[in-house]
Amino acid sequence: MTIELACFDLEGVFVPEIWVNVAERTGIDELRLTTRDVADYDQLMRHRLTVLDRHGLRLADVTDVIATLTPLPGAPETLTWVRERFAGVLILSDTFTQFAKPLMAQLGWPALFCHELVVDDGGRITGWRLRRPNQKYESVKALQGLGFRVVAAGDSYNDTAMLEQADAGILFDPPDNVVAEFGHLPVARGYAELRTELARASLHVHE
Repeated sequence: MTIELACFDLEGVFVPEIWVNVAERTGIDELRLTTRDVADYDQLMRHRLTVLDRHGLRLADVTDVIATLTPLPGAPETLTWVRERFAGVLILSDTFTQFAKPLMAQLGWPALFCHELVVDDGGRITGWRLRRPNQKYESVKALQGLGFRVVAAGDSYNDTAMLEQADAGILFDPPDNVVAEFGHLPVARGYAELRTELARASLHVHE
């Protein structure tokens, strides 16, 4: 029997957008940009670090905001539903290890592949280390190379390579600009539709 894995983005799928919440807490609108708005991840991160430096914000200022966040309503229950039906669940995210821990705890510690921030002794974020370039796509491709069938879901530009490489890819609550450019991918609005699309995409899962 073919073994199926489910791969998901994190922010915008199971937890709120971290940088949007930092923008709201600090009042710095320039930090509202996410991968839903900017396709080039390196360009987006350079912008974020420039803004943080301009306003004298440190890693602790960001993690203090993250400590107040909770999963999106219905996210833990949806992850439980997926775990019960797929052989494994993997979160593929462009977040960072320094951000993710409190959120993973609230989601029941799903497996997570993400990146790492470079932070100096004063707590200033000076850069970032990618786990590997285009890691969402590369992870799905590697899993397929091991004989797994992969169903994936995400919401942003940085998920589209993963979704197109997967055996079945689903856009989850994406912005209109992403839908306009990737209209060939099925769209799920809300977790009930996501479960329906996951079941439809799977060879074995039934709602």
